[in-house]
Amino acid sequence: MPGIRSRITPPSTTGGPAVGPWKSARRTAGLVAFAWASAAGTTGLAYLTLGAEVIPIAVGVLLCLAFAVMLLLLHRAVWLTVLSAVPALFVLVGSVQYAPEAALEQRGVRESVVIVADTAAGTSSNNHRFTLRGTDGKELEEKLGFDGDAWAPKVGDRLDVMRDPEGAVPMEQADDVDAAGRLGGLVGGTVTWTLMAVLAGWRGHVRRRRGRDSLMYQLV
Repeated sequence: MPGIRSRITPPSTTGGPAVGPWKSARRTAGLVAFAWASAAGTTGLAYLTLGAEVIPIAVGVLLCLAFAVMLLLLHRAVWLTVLSAVPALFVLVGSVQYAPEAALEQRGVRESVVIVADTAAGTSSNNHRFTLRGTDGKELEEKLGFDGDAWAPKVGDRLDVMRDPEGAVPMEQADDVDAAGRLGGLVGGTVTWTLMAVLAGWRGHVRRRRGRDSLMYQLV
């Protein structure tokens, strides 16, 4: 009617209901806590299962996948989840390999050996198992494993190896034992996970406020 001002509320420009910042912050903090707990838990499990790497590897893979799924749910976008695979690899390798290499550094025996036989010699296999002879002229009972042809040692090569006198940890070439490097990769991967979780929490909060909280995840 003339003279009566319309009281109709204009449509919202946010595209969706407001999302509480504290709820988003709690979700983000929970994902960060899960990231650090996963890294620490897999590392601890590797210590408890020395010599059985398949166990911490399996658990670590599941935890990395769980982190990726939670990152996706928090962020509501795919690209950051895909990028998280890179630090996940550092976390997995570092957490699984730090324990055995630390054990070798702490109690391992360094020995100079010569390769006298290779199980892959004359075959198409890339799984080498080297028979070694020590400085006393006796062959070692334990064989040195090496997977792949690139940089693989040859019969007749002299190497320095680290052996576990308790036999719980497989023998490794001495130059490859680097517990500090594994720990650095583990911490670096976990810190990167933390930064990604914070970014996912912030962007996810913004996306929800704009009404983009749908199951049709965006690429950007």
